Amino acid sequence: MAKSAALHSCHLLLLMLFLAINHSDQLPPSQTQALLKTFQLLNYQLAALSSFNTDLCSIEPTPSFTAVCYEDNITQLHIIGNNIGFPQLPQDFSTDTFFANLASLSSLKVLSLVSLGIWGSLPGSLGYLSSLEIVNVSSNYFSGAIPVQLSSLKNLQTIILDHNKFTGEVPGWLSSLPVLSVLSLKNNTLTGSLPFSMTTLQTLRVLALSNNYLVGEVPDLSNLTNLQVLDLEDNYFGPHFPTLPTKLVSLVLRNNRFHFSIPAELGSYYQLQKLDISLNEFVGPFLPSLLSLPSINYLDISGNKFKGKLLQNMTCNSELVFVNLTSNLLTGELPNCLQLDSRSRVVLYSRNCLSNEAKGQHASGFCHNEALAVNVRPDEQNNKRPHDKAVLASSTAGGIVGGIAVVGVAFLVIKRVNSKASVKTLTRSITERASLVNTAKLLSDARYISVTMKLGASLAPYRTYALEELKEATNDFDAPSLIGEGSHGQIYKGKLSDGTFIAIRSLKMRKRHSPQTYMHHIELISKLRHCHLVSALGHCFECNQDDSSVSRIFLIFEFVPNGTLRGCISGLPRHRFTWTQRIAAAIGVVKGIQFLHTGTVPGMSRVVSFPGSRGNVQAR
Repeated sequence: MAKSAALHSCHLLLLMLFLAINHSDQLPPSQTQALLKTFQLLNYQLAALSSFNTDLCSIEPTPSFTAVCYEDNITQLHIIGNNIGFPQLPQDFSTDTFFANLASLSSLKVLSLVSLGIWGSLPGSLGYLSSLEIVNVSSNYFSGAIPVQLSSLKNLQTIILDHNKFTGEVPGWLSSLPVLSVLSLKNNTLTGSLPFSMTTLQTLRVLALSNNYLVGEVPDLSNLTNLQVLDLEDNYFGPHFPTLPTKLVSLVLRNNRFHFSIPAELGSYYQLQKLDISLNEFVGPFLPSLLSLPSINYLDISGNKFKGKLLQNMTCNSELVFVNLTSNLLTGELPNCLQLDSRSRVVLYSRNCLSNEAKGQHASGFCHNEALAVNVRPDEQNNKRPHDKAVLASSTAGGIVGGIAVVGVAFLVIKRVNSKASVKTLTRSITERASLVNTAKLLSDARYISVTMKLGASLAPYRTYALEELKEATNDFDAPSLIGEGSHGQIYKGKLSDGTFIAIRSLKMRKRHSPQTYMHHIELISKLRHCHLVSALGHCFECNQDDSSVSRIFLIFEFVPNGTLRGCISGLPRHRFTWTQRIAAAIGVVKGIQFLHTGTVPGMSRVVSFPGSRGNVQAR
């Protein structure tokens, strides 16, 4: 009898414990309703969420949804969409309503809303979630400034806002977040310079700001002793190499405006695994010690003007899997350690002046002459100025050509449709006809037809070029063909199969758009036919293979070889214009401007607003 009573008491205790545990896993009704409404607002259905009685904390995690609970509260919420299966948001979707609903999840520590197609500004109501430690809203369409209300989240450790459309500057109030360790704002439209307050974020481990429009010198980051990853790729930082902490693991400065030399202490960054300083204007000696850093496995210095002699007996880290020395001024012989046959290592070194039967090398005199030019005039080596965003443009008069027209049109193209995207896919070229847009209107404009036929009758017809045709004309866009470089692309000199010399402006696009998006601007450029303008001869679109969006536009112009008006006025005495030539030049420039402003080309009179200068005027 006593044993029976004890057994009964034991069963009762277990039942009470089970009920207590079961009860503890149930969310408050407000949080359950908030989560269900979240999915309703996202136009997303999940079978497990079909009932208010569902135990949301017990739902098995999926690639698209995970909820983590602790002590009757949701502490983590991950909702991940994709470009294929996730439903589109309803037309009446409101970010304010959506985030106000999330405010009921007062204990939320981790919030991930990725690839859901959410648009609009990021509401300040996110600052009500005072327990937040991690925020990830990447791959959406958020726009506007990053809300200052996030500065109240004193527990915030990670901010990931990649692949959106945020504008404005990097906020100075980030320094008020005492435990911030990861800040990733990649692929947005942020402008301005980095705030000095960034230098006080001593808890920061990752700073990723690539693919924006940030400018100026990078502030002294040497006090950020915990910083391990710094990614500033594809901005306009420079010109000096930044002062950095020595414990970096990954440093990416690719495609900025850095020039001058790199500091010798970079060769003592013993924890550095990845170094990418390619596509800048660095000069001075290459540091061989970079090849043998104890942790280095990725090194890219391509597209600079580093000089120095490589030796066969130089040492390399055996863990190197990628080395790119392409397009510099290096001489000597490729080190033996980089020639070892290894399927797991990629070594690129063309367009230098190496001597050990290396393919794709310049003659040694090329690097010598280029190095002398860099030493004598380091401030004039391909400087990227704001107006270099314009297309290669010029105009003539009595021997000169005004480039004002093309500058204006290309400036419009870039400002309206050019924005940083990091598309790293194989590409293919497609052809479009320049007259796809407004053809009927063009044919009905008798004034345009009569005037333009007279002014541009001697020019080759505007046409679409194949990418293979441009590669052949420039020897696959090799270094000797490069005659200029701006902040949005390069200018190449090419020679067509019929012997015609052309100038090719390469413009990289930062937003994914179809070719039709650009056809209106291409149509305007194709109409610029005048004896006092360098005329466009055609175009070529290079497109992403996965979605056919435009990644690069090539604009082809007449090649004008005789220098700029600036050189003809203030250059060497034997090349200077006489006063008669200067007057003729001025008249020609005026005629070119008059052509643009009189409305001869339909649609052009509204867009000719651009910075004109003597540097944009060239002599035939």
